Amino acid sequence: MKFYIVDAFADELFGGNAAGVVILEKEEKYPSEDIMIKTAAELKYSETAFIKQIAENEFKIRYFTPAAEVELCGHATIGSFGALVDCGLAKNHETYMIDTLSGKKEVMIKDQLVMMDMSAPVELDKIIDGNKLEELAKIMGIEVEDIGMMPQMISTGLPDIMLHVKNKEILMNINPDFPALSELSDRYKVVGVHAFALNLNNQSPEEKKITAFCRNFAPLYEIDEEAATGTSNGALTYYLFKNDIIKENEENLFLQGESMNRPSKISSILETTTYKDETTVQIKIGGMYRILSKGDIFLI
Repeated sequence: MKFYIVDAFADELFGGNAAGVVILEKEEKYPSEDIMIKTAAELKYSETAFIKQIAENEFKIRYFTPAAEVELCGHATIGSFGALVDCGLAKNHETYMIDTLSGKKEVMIKDQLVMMDMSAPVELDKIIDGNKLEELAKIMGIEVEDIGMMPQMISTGLPDIMLHVKNKEILMNINPDFPALSELSDRYKVVGVHAFALNLNNQSPEEKKITAFCRNFAPLYEIDEEAATGTSNGALTYYLFKNDIIKENEENLFLQGESMNRPSKISSILETTTYKDETTVQIKIGGMYRILSKGDIFLI
């Protein structure tokens, strides 16, 4: 099997979020779930994608953390298509379908930019109870007064708690109690917490492009912190739209991974369509990729 390490949501090597990518031949069967989990654990990346071509413009992808299979992973999808372009199974300026546990998604390639559809956004519970807010703040190592907009659980493929803090300094000083956060995530049935601060200062022309600064924590899945999280930023896009922070059809840019010295740039666009008085929301997430290494991996 072909094997790649790809930095996703990165415009230079050693930025973004690294993913393992295993490409199976058409005739090859997927390894057992146990083998794929062990492979992800051995590689020590937050996710490893196992991908195979099932039609001319369609691929099946399964995503594994070191602990379990997950339904969808943005950065591993970006990395997968970087690998597929490199080995000739996908082409630049083409559109593809991927078959995932969360359904079929469209992926578009333009130069080294890969954009993908997120699952339809689902609004889950808001955390409005005072005791629950205090618990969340304590677990994240902040004060209740540091929280801005009301936290809410949202999914665009995987559910996360959207946690808005009032400024970037608070964001960078978050220091979670990881065992407690794992327990909370399990209790709330979410992957973890996606914390963010809006870009309020606009200190430089480059920073003016940034919508929000982000940090993502998912210790329940053995990911204490992640440098770039496509599904979470898809959920954040919807959260900001619902709170009148961003507008439809405008490109948003999220900067994640600074606290890990792996700055990641995640782009998003929210589009709406109305048919017979019913409005549908579609969110696209994307970014650049850089291939670090490639070779063979022996699993079967």
